[in-house]
Amino acid sequence: MVKKRHYQPSRQIGVGGLEIGPLERKYVNEVLDSSRLSHGPFSQRFESLFAGEHDCRYACFLNSGTSALHIALAVLKERHGWQDGDEVLVPAVTFISTANIVIYNGMRPVFVDVDSRTYNMDPAQMEEKITGRTRAVIPVHLFGLPAQMDAIMEVADRRGLRLIEDSCETMFATCGGKKVGSFGDIGCFSTYVAHILVTGVGGFCTTNDPQLAVMLKSSMNHGRDEIYLRIDDDKTEDKQKLFEMAARRFRFVRFGHSFRATELEAAIGLAQLEQKEEFLQRRRRNALILTEGLKHLDDRLQLPTVPENRTHAYMMFPMVLRDAPKRELVNYLEERKIETRDMLALLDQPIYRKIFGDMGSNFPVANWINESGFYVGCHPYLKPEELEYVVQTIGEYFG
Repeated sequence: MVKKRHYQPSRQIGVGGLEIGPLERKYVNEVLDSSRLSHGPFSQRFESLFAGEHDCRYACFLNSGTSALHIALAVLKERHGWQDGDEVLVPAVTFISTANIVIYNGMRPVFVDVDSRTYNMDPAQMEEKITGRTRAVIPVHLFGLPAQMDAIMEVADRRGLRLIEDSCETMFATCGGKKVGSFGDIGCFSTYVAHILVTGVGGFCTTNDPQLAVMLKSSMNHGRDEIYLRIDDDKTEDKQKLFEMAARRFRFVRFGHSFRATELEAAIGLAQLEQKEEFLQRRRRNALILTEGLKHLDDRLQLPTVPENRTHAYMMFPMVLRDAPKRELVNYLEERKIETRDMLALLDQPIYRKIFGDMGSNFPVANWINESGFYVGCHPYLKPEELEYVVQTIGEYFG
């Protein structure tokens, strides 16, 4: 009997992908035809719809998820009068920007180990990290799965901590029926390449607090006076209002940044948002194919877990070897055109070792993930034969 020929990919099977469709092209061309690149109708509609999708009243579209996190902490620090050196709880497994923005804002990240099944911040370990200088917590919804927000909120509320959700890797998902981005003071999202919605560069802050919404829009726009946050604000027939605006148009009330995005990114994002259900269905279908195909390796490879009260958006497909380091397997996959990424190792980054020293022994779960965890793609542009190839290749490794 002739053995069936093994599928061979003609390209790398990446962790992310993008196909610019007719709707994206249509909206971008409308922007080009309008000659309007600064914040305008596409940005406004994108903000409004995105906020609604996450059960929030306000959303600010800006140039990255990192920028969103940065100004989120900055405005809370301003509002509550926090001091340099005050502390913010951050999970020990996350992308480096979650902790970097704490340092950029003159505060100190305090790391909390993560749950061994979901890889999100472990609420049971928060309490022991809280001191008299702890001001906030930044839970991260990793890989498309919300953190255990009911327990995290209980600790935060009881100890008087403000809460920023780092939801850069998770959109449209729920915990206990409540949407990510709507639990805390501010939610932060990313629309960077390979994320759930892709605009090239981009990010969001969401909030239900009108004062915070104004402060965020000011902070992303050089700290400008709230009377003039976009170029249409002075379109008025009221002379007194126009004169007041002219007098304050170039006034700055806080330290801010040039974190604005353009109508081009908003146009692409709006088109993607209108197709989100199809994208999410494809991601969940891909995750099911990978899960079913690899479940026979459960004694060696931990696959994604979805707790009963949560939904998963599957930005990517994380895996952790139970009892072995990952490098040999990762190299085996890379050699066979399957792209991988480390599962957001934070504590062993060279710059963090330089600042904080060797912390691995203090965070056993994070250390295990750093040694043994990686992810592969789960994005909506993967083909069935590519997913089957990933399953077959991993199976052959364990052969």
